[in-house]
Amino acid sequence: MTHVVRELDRIGSKAHKKEIVEAVTILETPPLVVVGVVGYIPTPNGLRCLTTVWAQHLSEEYLRRMYKKWYKSKRKAFTKYQQKYATQRGIMELEENLQKIREHATVVRVIAHTQIQTLRLGTKKAHVCEIQLNGGTVPQKVEFAKGWFEKKLTVDSVFNEGEMIDTCSASKGKGFEGVTTRWGVKRLPRKTHKGLRKVACIGAWHPSSIRFSVGRAGQNGYHHRTEINKKILKIGKNGEAKTEFDLTKKDITPMGGFPHYGIVKQDYLMIKGCCPGVKKRVITLRKSLLPQTKRVCSEPPNLKFIDTSSKFGHGRFQTQEERRKFMGPMKKDLALAEKAKEAKQTK
Repeated sequence: MTHVVRELDRIGSKAHKKEIVEAVTILETPPLVVVGVVGYIPTPNGLRCLTTVWAQHLSEEYLRRMYKKWYKSKRKAFTKYQQKYATQRGIMELEENLQKIREHATVVRVIAHTQIQTLRLGTKKAHVCEIQLNGGTVPQKVEFAKGWFEKKLTVDSVFNEGEMIDTCSASKGKGFEGVTTRWGVKRLPRKTHKGLRKVACIGAWHPSSIRFSVGRAGQNGYHHRTEINKKILKIGKNGEAKTEFDLTKKDITPMGGFPHYGIVKQDYLMIKGCCPGVKKRVITLRKSLLPQTKRVCSEPPNLKFIDTSSKFGHGRFQTQEERRKFMGPMKKDLALAEKAKEAKQTK
């Protein structure tokens, strides 16, 4: 997280046309790669997968997801499937599957995966998700999905600045916790025997089972949570952090890097406020299912300044150049300059 300065454009507010400071979250969003299309048909028990058509070339980070231990495997995943693209009979079979989706399916989704190796987070397995296509007829959806095979889906082709989105992720894990912390029940009086932070009566004699509504100790955190209506203040390219009012050439990464994360080099989203989860955890972004109708949503971001000072302590400088200008040359810089001078003279 960091903070920004922006001009509030909200008629009726006391801060209208004034500069305000707001906390923001930076989400690094490298492009997704579309690798397949799947069709679903309705059944009495819900949707059932009809058939799936895959792209010809699949990257290694996606193939790693097919195995528990990549280094011990024979790495044969999709090798026979890819051979279908080399023969006329195989191409006809793929076209038949696509035709089956066009004729029978009611729901069409594309299969996409993240480019996890562009982030250098330690893991090499891509995250895979299905993205539903809405709008148009089923044949149009199939053609649209087929046209995106092996192409990169950037974040700015889906979302826009000023838009409200939902974030879905697993919250920060807390481990096994007691009932007072987990459910917020009241502590018992001082003279209570065998503990204070408990539920005193966990139910009646009959029925002789404990109701689900009674608070008990157990796992807290690491729950799937969806936070709705997060406003996109900026969509940045390749980590740059310029605004219309602040033309300083600087990256969104603060001095010394984001704590517990590192350097942001890919495209990123800047959303207002916080979002669920810890650093380096995958987050699903989607169009808002409960769109707000308030004026806050239509209000333009009007960003004036993005703070890039160090988040490890009391940050003072926005860029390395600003720091060098104020602090002067360091001893190691002078030593390097002296070495370079001596090497030049010896030549």
